[in-house]
Amino acid sequence: MNPPQPVSPGMLLAARMTPVELESDGFVLQSYKRMERPDTPIRVYIEGDGHAWSTRWEPAADPTPRYAVGLRLALLDPLPNVVYLARPCQYTREKSPACNEAYWTDKRYSADMVAAMNQALDQLLKGMPAPRLELVGYSGGAAIAVMLAARRHDVISLRTVAGNLDSEAVNQYHHVSAMPLSQNPIAYASALAHLPQRHFIGGRDRVIPTSISAAFIAHTACSSDNTIVNVADADHQNGWEAVWPSLLTMMPQCASALDATGTAK
Repeated sequence: MNPPQPVSPGMLLAARMTPVELESDGFVLQSYKRMERPDTPIRVYIEGDGHAWSTRWEPAADPTPRYAVGLRLALLDPLPNVVYLARPCQYTREKSPACNEAYWTDKRYSADMVAAMNQALDQLLKGMPAPRLELVGYSGGAAIAVMLAARRHDVISLRTVAGNLDSEAVNQYHHVSAMPLSQNPIAYASALAHLPQRHFIGGRDRVIPTSISAAFIAHTACSSDNTIVNVADADHQNGWEAVWPSLLTMMPQCASALDATGTAK
């Protein structure tokens, strides 16, 4: 696992990303944005679960990610309009009166967590005529992206990176407790059958099994032989930054049948 490595102000400046704090139902959400062409699509990156657990049995005191993969991928995106959304309580634990450990453990994918993210996104888009959103979710952020896409009408595509697309199956795989207070993203798969998608999985990922994305796609009518892309040298958090610009050139798509996975090296 990577040691804590915060994104530097210089990295944000180089990517022309400015910080924004958003208030939503007792939470303050950290965001960064670059909005240079409001008339073109906006790519929204949603961070993973962060530092949710200190040990297998002990929740972390602060869920701020130690190595913010979602943010680092956002900084590499050349699109004129890029938005990064941290999850509730990440970076802003002390500013958010509603925060407690349930929101980064058992309730991390709960309806109120999705609602808070949705409200934050609405704040960012306020006053913009007919925005078109391309959602990108990393790890647990993929679960949030799926549920946001299912409830919004301005999402035009979905990309996931090492995505937790079936939280119950992932918990069973790791022999950890279920999360009855959370929603399972795979329950929304059929609602996204119309939505162009790409799901990137790491060939060396030991956190999210490769079968998870395949199971998600199997629940939709939007699938193809390369909707799932296997990035051979990536694990759960390492190996994504070097290839992300090239992966972005693979457009999300809809087709009729899942035959196999593609491979990107």
